[in-house]
Amino acid sequence: MELSVYKIDGSESGKKVVLDDAIFGIQPNDHAIYLDVKQYLANQRQGTHKSKERWEVAYSTKKMGRQKGGGGARHGSIKAPNYVGGGTVFGPKPHLYGFKLNKKLKQLARFSALSYKLQEGVVTFVEEFSMDAPKTKEFIKILDNLKANGRRTLFVLPSNSDNIYLSSRNLQNVNVISVDEINTYAIMNAYNVVFVDGVQDILVERRK
Repeated sequence: MELSVYKIDGSESGKKVVLDDAIFGIQPNDHAIYLDVKQYLANQRQGTHKSKERWEVAYSTKKMGRQKGGGGARHGSIKAPNYVGGGTVFGPKPHLYGFKLNKKLKQLARFSALSYKLQEGVVTFVEEFSMDAPKTKEFIKILDNLKANGRRTLFVLPSNSDNIYLSSRNLQNVNVISVDEINTYAIMNAYNVVFVDGVQDILVERRK
């Protein structure tokens, strides 16, 4: 499939890019997307939740009352879970939520997400450009010219550019990443996907 490459002023550059069907034209696999997004979100969790167990509560260890003859149940410590402020039974402990996925499955998920976005007609290619200094107003103007402003937009660069990243950092609905950072969640979470020319060649090269 061919797509036109636009200039940053919104006009067509006259160049077209040929997209590899093995990346942008596959039959999307919904379950692969689900697993990859689930892993991404799980890896974002800190997993630092913690409650004190009985042995960690800083209370007296003195026996509450006599063992027999008190007329009620026997109690050995105020740290017991049935007392207010006592230890928690089977409470949460710090642990990692992440899990392993095979590289081929993750690749299938990314290509499925890209194929979905191309089918929806929300993929745009823009010619390679640079910014001399961080200018948010200039970046907003570029988005307006590409009709990609106002909704969640993923902007994918062939390589890191500090000035472009800093220009977009204050924009709530814009996510600027390099092709090295591209992931299924970022693709699926975006309404518009803008690729800087050259990203498609890197994706093809890395598929081999």
